[in-house]
Amino acid sequence: ARDYGYSSAAIELLFGDKNADSRTDAIADREGISASLADLSNRMNAGDQLAVFLLGHGTGADEEAKFNLRGPDLTGAEFARLFDAFTQQDLIFVNTTSASYGFSTALAREIAGEGRIVVSATRSSSEKFDPYFSRYFIEGLSERRADRDKNSRVSLLEAFNYAKNNVEEFYEESGRLAAEHAGLDDNGDALFALSPAPGQGDGSLAEIAFIDASDAGETGLSATRLALKRRMQTLERSVLLLRGRKAEFLEDDYWAQLETLLVDLANTTEEFTREASE
Repeated sequence: ARDYGYSSAAIELLFGDKNADSRTDAIADREGISASLADLSNRMNAGDQLAVFLLGHGTGADEEAKFNLRGPDLTGAEFARLFDAFTQQDLIFVNTTSASYGFSTALAREIAGEGRIVVSATRSSSEKFDPYFSRYFIEGLSERRADRDKNSRVSLLEAFNYAKNNVEEFYEESGRLAAEHAGLDDNGDALFALSPAPGQGDGSLAEIAFIDASDAGETGLSATRLALKRRMQTLERSVLLLRGRKAEFLEDDYWAQLETLLVDLANTTEEFTREASE
């Protein structure tokens, strides 16, 4: 977590057994999850990003699929309702549990909206075994192995593709039929793409959702440069989202909006660079 700019205060770690790890903040039961989310909602600002990683076991199928907890389990729809207060934040869910598909589909359907991404380690209710996806997802984050474009940042799309590709290689090298197929939904239709990519149905938002803390690397920046950096990030996000929605616009309108954003981004970047030399 420190490698990605997070302090311990920015992380909530929940376990089924609070004694399992000295860093545990709460028990992974309904009460513990609700309390942790209530605390986070009071501390987070509009525009912040909340990433939720589910590791453990899941059971059931379709709408009845559940994330196993200490005490009563949670369905995807029930889990989604715990995030009703996060209307002004971006939300990322990475579900690496067994039988994750039904839970993830219900979750994605309930929380659908701009700035919502759901990753499921499995693509169908028949895939009920413990996935290898989490192993490679974590490996991709370690030392930023998943940073394919070498910009020293790992996007959710890069981490997803790293894990998915390594899972496929694992089964192929083992001579076994793949028992899991990860999917990603970031356009709100609750349909998981197996090969998400920018400009496709899913993938554009995940490309600009980075794992590192938003303020990582900002130590020492002046107030002016910090404001410019935030504006650059906002404009970059707007460009990528517009590209993903190209089919919704008339040709001339699309290019006019894209030109406006790109000119603004270029000017802001130039000003950011100029401020560094003054």
